[in-house]
Amino acid sequence: MSIWRAIPDLTNLNLLAKDSMIGHLGIEIYEIGEDYIRGRMPVNNHTRQPFGILHGGASVALAESIGSFASACCIDSATKIAVGLDINANHIRSVPTGNMVIGTARPLHIGASTHVWDIRIETDGGKLVCISRLTMAIIDRRDG
Repeated sequence: MSIWRAIPDLTNLNLLAKDSMIGHLGIEIYEIGEDYIRGRMPVNNHTRQPFGILHGGASVALAESIGSFASACCIDSATKIAVGLDINANHIRSVPTGNMVIGTARPLHIGASTHVWDIRIETDGGKLVCISRLTMAIIDRRDG
């Protein structure tokens, strides 16, 4: 059974992110399953630390980005928005420049006022890089 309020559209999600930090970091949502969203991010001069490996903050940005998209796809966007409330991350392995990392967000809890996501970031070879937990607050939309 799908967790999505409506089937998410990959093209629209990526267009929404184009002119934001998500786009600047090269994050792309590329797969949506029944209960997960998967995105990727290059390890390059925008996402590395001075020593030539993936910056931990970039991993956190990838985790929050895909978890936020996931929450947005689970709510009625006409009346609600999802905003980050808390995030933590454990960095397991370094990744050198020139590689790609892949993040997968799966729900631990989808409630009326909060969502909690488990995000695993791996190398494109499947080695664990980072484990993150993201809590999203679901609040009323305030236009204007």
